[in-house]
This record gives sequence, C-alpha cells and structure tokens, in this order.
Amino acid sequence: MRGQRPLLAIMIVASLYAQAAAAQAEAAQEYKLPAGIPAEFQYTPPAANFTVRGTPHLQSAVALVVDQVDGKTLYAKNPHIRTPIASITKLMTAMVTLDANLPMDEVITITENEIDTLKGTRSRLHVGMQLTRLELLQLALMASENRAAAALGRTYPGGQGAFMAAMQHKAASLGMVNSHFADATGLDSRNLSTAEDLVKMVKAAYRYQLISDLSTSPGYYVVNGDRYVPYKNTNKLVNQKDWVIGLSKTGFINESGRCLVMQAFLNNKPVIMVLLDSAGKFTRIADAVRVKQWLEGVTPTRIAGTRLAKNKTVRVAKQNKPGKRLVLAKPDKRKRVVASLKSPHYR
Repeated sequence: MRGQRPLLAIMIVASLYAQAAAAQAEAAQEYKLPAGIPAEFQYTPPAANFTVRGTPHLQSAVALVVDQVDGKTLYAKNPHIRTPIASITKLMTAMVTLDANLPMDEVITITENEIDTLKGTRSRLHVGMQLTRLELLQLALMASENRAAAALGRTYPGGQGAFMAAMQHKAASLGMVNSHFADATGLDSRNLSTAEDLVKMVKAAYRYQLISDLSTSPGYYVVNGDRYVPYKNTNKLVNQKDWVIGLSKTGFINESGRCLVMQAFLNNKPVIMVLLDSAGKFTRIADAVRVKQWLEGVTPTRIAGTRLAKNKTVRVAKQNKPGKRLVLAKPDKRKRVVASLKSPHYR
C-alpha cells in the first residue's frame, strides 16, 4: 500500500498537467486575430493575457494603456477627463483627408491662410512653397507641421467648413462622444477629448496603412529650390531599436501640456497608449518607457534626463508622380514599408 501512494500522486499530477495543456490548446484554437493588425506582426499569442505586477508611477496627468486585441484596460489614470489634445488632432485630420480619396500627388501651394495667427507659431514652410498632398500629410503626422495640416484642411472639398464638419462626423462614427474638433492643426484649445476617446481614434487611425507608415517615419527632407529642409519625427522613440511602434503622434500647446499617443508592440503584444498633460519636456517619453518596462517585467531604471540615441536616417523628398513608389524605412530596418500612391490607404 505504501508503495502505491507515490505512484498515485504522480498520476494525479500528470492528469492535472494534461488538463491544463488541453485547456490552453483549446483557447489557442479559438483565438482569431482581429482586423487591423498588419500581416508582418501577426502572431499566435498564448492563452493568457498580460501578466503584470504592481502599477507604474506615471507622471502624466491623464494616462490610459489598453490591450489592442481584447480592449482590456491595463492602466488608467483620469481616463474620463476632457482636456485639450493639441496636435493629436492631426490624426483626425489625416483620416478625414484620406477618407476623401483626394489625389495624393496633387501639388498644393502654401498660402498666407496657413500662417498661425492664433498662437504665433513659426514654420519652415514659407508662403509660396509647393508640396504634394502626400508630403503635407507626412510633415503633419511625423513633424507635427502646423502649416501642412492647415493646408490639408483648406484644400478639402468645400473648404474649412466642410472639413470641420467631416471631422465631427468621423468622431461621431467612431463613438468619440466626448470629443470636439475646432481646427485641423490642434493649435485651437477647443480641440478636446478624453483618453478613452483617443484610444478609439488611435485604433481607427492605425488601420490606415499610410498613417501608420508616415507617423513612424524617422525623418524627411523637403526640397526648397536648391536647399534641403530637414524634418525629424517629434517622437524620438521611433528611432529606438527596442521599440516596435505602429503609430505615433505627439502634441503640445500650453493649455494641453505635452501629449503622446502610440500604438506599439510591447512584450510581443499590441498596445495602445495615451499620455496627456505631461508637465516636463521629457515626461511623456519617460512615461512611455515606464509602461514598456512595466509590461515587459523589466526593473524600472532612471529615465529622466537620459539622452536618447540619435539616428540620422532620413528620406529625401522628391517631386512625386502618380504611381511613383515611396520607400519609407525604419532606422533599425526591422520594418521596411513601401507605399504606392496607387495602393489603398486603408487596411
């Protein structure tokens, strides 16, 4: 009898392991990849979701981190507060522009209408410069260029009034019930939203392949006569080799503080991150790193004041013709994107 006890215990343990393995296999079979995740990032996740310990100490006044697959909230801080969103607005500007199916190779001239008389911000896009609609979209998303965004709104069919109406309609269609849009740039502090609504907007914008590509491109040169005007991405994390970012947008006016929204793959899982009203210059970047360390189970390290590695990889802008292929390369070359002016913008 005594000799049978160890054997019985082993049989019980083996049975429990078999049941657990069967349950995990069944869960994996039932899993279906949701629409909106690009093919190059498709994967079969484990049955369990994020396993996190503790809570990250974020300095942003408003923060929301969501699992993109199942919509589960991983972290929330004042997600219902309605606050100015500054240039995060440009994601809506980009979606409305692309929804209109306008020719991306159309040449648009910067006019005095694009001069910022509200905040007095400056721009390197001088009156009289000519760029394609695609170039304006790139500068608006990547470098948060205000005159580029304003020109997109001005040249929308029906003008600024029709563009504003289209922005409101798009927000309503996405269920952004606590959001309001007042201009195409985000300079107007009446551009308001909540972290919860912005998660919806980021999730929708990420489904536009072109927005994903342009917002995460590291740099760009605008050709102005015989001069090359360099532009860099306002989110330095897109240059970091340990980040895989599918969408990025920063924003800042005095009323909003510094803001950052991203779609990124953390611990091999897609996450949407919203960070609003960060006081310090580097706070939003530091908070994003804290979230990454938290979800990946990495011991937090000192972030504030850390110099981020620079990367000089940029793309030279040339006059684009219909069908001309544009190559946008990630600096770490892990994600190489080829966008054609003839290809669909929506995935």
